[in-house]
Amino acid sequence: MKRLFNWASLCLLFFFTATHAQQAVKPASEVLKEACRQAGKEKKNVIIIFHASWCHWCHEMDARMNQKECKPLFDKSYVVRHLVVQEADDKKHLENPGAAEMMKQFNGDRQGIPYWLVFDKNGKLLADSQERPEGASLSEKGSNIGCPGTPQEIAYFTKVLKQTSALNDTELALIGRLFANKQ
Repeated sequence: MKRLFNWASLCLLFFFTATHAQQAVKPASEVLKEACRQAGKEKKNVIIIFHASWCHWCHEMDARMNQKECKPLFDKSYVVRHLVVQEADDKKHLENPGAAEMMKQFNGDRQGIPYWLVFDKNGKLLADSQERPEGASLSEKGSNIGCPGTPQEIAYFTKVLKQTSALNDTELALIGRLFANKQ
């Protein structure tokens, strides 16, 4: 009887774990809503990064943002969240429902990844990873810088950070140096 109970318990545990794992991927709209709610409480903005498991530059962006000198600066000003898109057929289950549609809504569907957006606490788009001519609106098509690596891309990235955060010039210069230093 004890064996049967243990076996049944193990089966139930496996079932609930598998069911939870399948439901663990939140819809994109929920991820953004929760991030905006947290940003409102913490007086921050939101960075949403569209990425995929196979994307080298996506992993590079995360690695650079999470460097020990860099991470506290992003944490001070932003709630950072990721949305999974463009996975191979065998990994489609990793994608956030609605993420591809959100990326398209914000003109990123033909831009490649990583593609990032900056929102205020109310969900208003403040900036994205498309570099455009000075004075161009966010609705105009630009060129996705993705993970900034060139001096021009890093300059654009730090400009966006300056416009959407309270980071000072010294902190922005540090972020720029850390992104330029390919480790």
